[in-house]
Amino acid sequence: MMKNNFYVALCAIGTGLVAASCHEHNTEQAANLFAVKGDTITIPPHSHLKDRLKTITLKDEPYRLQIITTGVIKAIPTQYAEIAPPFQGRVTKTYLHLGMKTTPSTPLFEISSPDFITAQKIFFQEKSQMLQTQKTLKRQQDLMANGVGAQKDMEEAQTAYEVEKKEYENAVIGIKIFKADPEKLSLGQPLIVHAPITGEVVDNKVVLGQFIKDDAASVATVADLSKVWIAGQVKEKDIRYVHQQDECDIQVSALPGKHLKGKVYHVNDMVDDDTRSVQVLMECNNNDHALKPGMYATVDFIDAPTSAILIPQTALLQMSGTNFVFVITPDGKYIKRKVVTGGNDNDRVVITSGLKSGEEILSEGGFYLLEAR
Repeated sequence: MMKNNFYVALCAIGTGLVAASCHEHNTEQAANLFAVKGDTITIPPHSHLKDRLKTITLKDEPYRLQIITTGVIKAIPTQYAEIAPPFQGRVTKTYLHLGMKTTPSTPLFEISSPDFITAQKIFFQEKSQMLQTQKTLKRQQDLMANGVGAQKDMEEAQTAYEVEKKEYENAVIGIKIFKADPEKLSLGQPLIVHAPITGEVVDNKVVLGQFIKDDAASVATVADLSKVWIAGQVKEKDIRYVHQQDECDIQVSALPGKHLKGKVYHVNDMVDDDTRSVQVLMECNNNDHALKPGMYATVDFIDAPTSAILIPQTALLQMSGTNFVFVITPDGKYIKRKVVTGGNDNDRVVITSGLKSGEEILSEGGFYLLEAR
């Protein structure tokens, strides 16, 4: 029993000597690799650790910041018109069909409108009375010119003409409200509803014979979809990077693999309280009408080129939630320095603060120096 205890004690002593020897060896090895003073690490010239470290010299490079968001395709309001006649009447003729091309003079349908008929009667009545007073005035002017007329009669004729002329002008305005031409008007003609914009008919609910009330909803829609808007939301922290006329890349899930180009048309001045985002409108060509209002799109904003410091991702280290790199001093020391990042560019990181052009940093192998902490 005593013999066994002797062997156990001997083994414990041997283990302790080996551990002490290993600790001294590691301490000696670390001392040979580097020396630490605060955030500065010095590597001896003969240390084989230098073979594992790679360095780069920083320089300002052109860089475009990219911000990605989702958006909804919308028709441009000034190129989109819902047709809802402000006057009631019954449809007597229709020219409408889906896809029909229009201009502001294209007739869409005709309605028999009591209001329009009343306006016509007033117009022709006032026109007749004005012409009559005009003839009377002309006759009084001729009599005065020949010395047989009375001044009072001519003045009365002049006043009557001016009154009727004003009434006629009001009646002309009453006809133009219906988008009708007074010069081509005939009593009893139907009201012709014309397209208000250049485009094509994208919605048609007009039925021959139907009665349209003056408070009816839209019965047809004309739109020009050769250009569309994409309405997206950009977080308030990123809105400073988005400017009018900036380029953007647009992808639509309904068109896989297709990249479309657009430009920022307008940046809203208000921040949405719920989403803390700002609405941004992008304009995009749509000559083939592949983009349909209501579709969802992904928008990649491409900021105007600027200069920035970019470092490899392998150069960026983290500890306790802080980003840092090792900067190499002219005398060969390695200094830990905090940096602020501003996004990624493929396999590189944009540095917005902490580094400047001309400095040399560790691009690879910095994790070996983390043992110095």
